[in-house]
Amino acid sequence: MLVKFNPLNSAVARDSFFGDFFPTVEKAFEPKVDIRENDKEFVVSAELPGLNKEDFKLTVENNVLILEGEKKVEHEETEEGYYQNERFSGAFKRSFRLTDSVNSKKIDADFKNGVLTITIPKAEKAKPKEIEIKIN
Repeated sequence: MLVKFNPLNSAVARDSFFGDFFPTVEKAFEPKVDIRENDKEFVVSAELPGLNKEDFKLTVENNVLILEGEKKVEHEETEEGYYQNERFSGAFKRSFRLTDSVNSKKIDADFKNGVLTITIPKAEKAKPKEIEIKIN
């Protein structure tokens, strides 16, 4: 498979020497997410480093799980007034469509050490019912 080379996505472009030749594109903060599944539930883990519970909210609307919030800008200035900021910041919004196979009313979330863990239980499958049909 051939992939078109994009110097902005290359490790070379992020090197400080080549930074003058290939300017980096600023990107807002976007939480990285892992999703796993087992027999009983889906588990979504989102990295939210440097955030507090008050900095984001988690909602379900029209069968869509929405994680949104804002990571504030932090600048550290040295005595000379120079600084370097490599951490992303800004407002973010991630959304995940839920299927009918989950019970959205029983979603649980836990936030610990900068990781939000969302547990989405699966709905109980409808058990097949045996219906006796009378034959005339």
